Amino acid sequence: MSVSNSEQETKTMGKKLAARLRGGEIVCLYGELGAGKTTLVKGMAEGLGIKEEITSPTFTLMNVYRLPATAYQLQALVHIDTYRLKNEQELRAIGAEDYIGKLETVTVIEWPEKMENLLKGKKTIKITLEHGENGERKITSSNNYSLLIPVADTPVQPVPHNPDYTYNPSHTQSPS
Repeated sequence: MSVSNSEQETKTMGKKLAARLRGGEIVCLYGELGAGKTTLVKGMAEGLGIKEEITSPTFTLMNVYRLPATAYQLQALVHIDTYRLKNEQELRAIGAEDYIGKLETVTVIEWPEKMENLLKGKKTIKITLEHGENGERKITSSNNYSLLIPVADTPVQPVPHNPDYTYNPSHTQSPS
């Protein structure tokens, strides 16, 4: 378990997580409203070189952020929020299956409990964020993913670019 004492520390943990992703991962974020899930995603996006403002896709359901073509072999960060969904079929209707588990993307899902059948057999990283005392956040991983280390002890390294890789998605959606 790690403890974050500020929004910036949570973002730094997100950057560290991003530095370890290679593609195809599905990061499942569990936690109550306001626990810091979107803040962690903001750090991940920053760590991947995304300059756009990251917002929670609570109403759009899915935001797709393109990574800089010159910096990473990964091509997209897909941020999904299932809080308002009634069932997995609604997620299929917006094209989420075009991204989930694909090698050229990293998918982050807030409230993944609603779509566990779509995640079976996929490479998932399960992270739980909980409110602690004095505004702190307790961050744990059910599969002991190595992101959960003290904030200050390792530098963030970018994912190397693969110039031979071409990304050609069948579905695109711009963030709102």
